[in-house]
Amino acid sequence: MKKIFLTTLITLFFSCHDPVIWVNYDESFEINENQNHPNKRMRFKLIQSKYETKNKWFNKIENELKDFKIDQYHKLKPLIIEKSIPEIQTHILNNSLTYEKLVLFYLFRIKSIEFDKEKYLNSIISINQNVIEEAREKDKIKPKSIYSLHGIPVLLKDNINYKNLPTTAGSFALNDNISSNAFVVDKLEENGALILGKSNLSEWAYYFCNNCPSGYSAMGGQTLNPYGRKKFDSGGSSSGSGAAISANFSSVSLGTETSGSILSPSSANSIVGLKPTIGLVSRSGIIPISNTLDTSGPMTKNVIDNAIVLKAIQGYDPSDNKSADVLKINIESIINSNLKDKRFGVFENLMKDSLYLNAINKIKNLGGTIIKFDPPTINFNDFRKILDYDMKNDLPNYFNENQVSFSSIEDIYKFNLMDSIKRSPYGQGIFKSIIVDSTDSNKIRIIKSRIKSEGQRYFSEVIKNYNLDVILSINNFHAGYAAAAYYPCLTVPMGYDKNGRPYNLTFISESFTENKLLEIGYAFEKETKFRKNPIN
Repeated sequence: MKKIFLTTLITLFFSCHDPVIWVNYDESFEINENQNHPNKRMRFKLIQSKYETKNKWFNKIENELKDFKIDQYHKLKPLIIEKSIPEIQTHILNNSLTYEKLVLFYLFRIKSIEFDKEKYLNSIISINQNVIEEAREKDKIKPKSIYSLHGIPVLLKDNINYKNLPTTAGSFALNDNISSNAFVVDKLEENGALILGKSNLSEWAYYFCNNCPSGYSAMGGQTLNPYGRKKFDSGGSSSGSGAAISANFSSVSLGTETSGSILSPSSANSIVGLKPTIGLVSRSGIIPISNTLDTSGPMTKNVIDNAIVLKAIQGYDPSDNKSADVLKINIESIINSNLKDKRFGVFENLMKDSLYLNAINKIKNLGGTIIKFDPPTINFNDFRKILDYDMKNDLPNYFNENQVSFSSIEDIYKFNLMDSIKRSPYGQGIFKSIIVDSTDSNKIRIIKSRIKSEGQRYFSEVIKNYNLDVILSINNFHAGYAAAAYYPCLTVPMGYDKNGRPYNLTFISESFTENKLLEIGYAFEKETKFRKNPIN
């Protein structure tokens, strides 16, 4: 009798209040299961965020979503899952899809998976409460081209400012930081894109704690990989962007990179990621690590979508001291590209990797010329001193420009210590080292000059000596050298190992050669089609 009464009471309560969709559960068994994982960074201390936000964002749009039923979802799946922007825009032009239905589909899918205790990925931190109404407005106008971003939903890594949502960098300290749009968000909106929400990330773009897992943040919890939730690393720091796009939670996303933070999660989640040349894409309104090396870039399921997003977000920004307007993305040249007579440099010491070797053989069969090489020995000492020095100075500048209540890394460090179990369960080792670092500006200037020169020498000698179009790498193996050199990188799926773990082939070339990278990446993807949807 008591049980019947209690059930009735709960039913009555939730019929009069916003429904509680998610309740944090006892995850101790899952945590214990992972304590013998061969990758020590997968030995999680926690998975769920202590700052539960899922109900907060979905309760506000529940009324909009309640009329979208499971049969509509299944009917739309063939039109949306794994489809490129041109394919989606073709469906729009054929009146078989609307932007409102596209948004409702993604929201329904996010809710279905992220609120399922057996499937959730913790890839989303927040949802734009206005996105459904904004989609209805987009439906009043048809796209001018199938290569248009008009009406296309975009997820932003949660260190990129968006006026309608907090920008937290995954930290509870910035829980109420609502700031004006980043320059790249203005560019997206000028091109008609819809901001669907914010994706999880490694807290403070993975420059916060030592030996902590990729994809963990206090605000978002532990991002999990859709190819193996507690089996494979999610990559970082744009972890949620990688997992969400791979899981078909949005059409495209924006990540950020200082050294590997787009390339790593793109590779881990079998999607396409582009780390642009520093200066091609504005950094204004993005929470920084390093003004020297930071950039934003597209993370997508395919190369053509990547090109479409890059074309939209690039452009000169007078408030970014490294901004340059020197390159135009040519969609036509990309879709008509091939690999015939292109020259590829391959690392001799990577040839033992079977997936790398297979990709090289595919390129050779498609008309590419392969040149093996051993890279020069370079002096890359003190690379991290650049990041330490820059973050110590650049983060306070962001705080000041965006009226954040903190003024320094030390302020954040002290704030977290007041409740470290919730705010910094893996410690604040990197923040602590930044606080005590005393490297002066003259020494940093010398280090920056040497590191950039050495990074360029690592690639430029072989590129010039062998007249190469691109160098081929794996995942984010050479991300640090490319970052230092200001060289762009495009990473594209190249297969899976025997355990199902994704791997990517990464194309590297000289500064402001993104169009060439996209041409080559598109031609490779078109003929290989290695990406597989993580259907389970």
